[in-house]
Amino acid sequence: MVVSPYSTHFRPSEEHQPVWAVGAERQSPDGSMFGGSFFSNSFGQPSVYVYMGQRYTGLWRQSKLFWQWSAGLMYGYKGQYEDKVPLNTNGFSPGALLSLGWQFNRDMSAQINTLGDAGLMFQLSYDLR
Repeated sequence: MVVSPYSTHFRPSEEHQPVWAVGAERQSPDGSMFGGSFFSNSFGQPSVYVYMGQRYTGLWRQSKLFWQWSAGLMYGYKGQYEDKVPLNTNGFSPGALLSLGWQFNRDMSAQINTLGDAGLMFQLSYDLR
């Protein structure tokens, strides 16, 4: 289970609204993953991201530090905001995230996700077993 209560933009705009996300992710012992999230995009539109990716642990010899990538399909940037994400067609566009995180214990982690060149999303995760 993942939740993102806060995001920040590199270039804030009067049009921007608070961004939040909730989601679920399945990780395999080999680090591969897939998941989906429901979020309110920067313009207040309900949006969805479904993805697959990979987590790499032990970054810089720190067993709790990890990085991961995900890539998938996003839906939600529509109307006057279609051009805010690349390759958008009728609200559908490719999506990708790079993340840096810390695994507090077996079940909890926190990470920072890059939102392309738009900003950063702060995320908390709790593994349901």
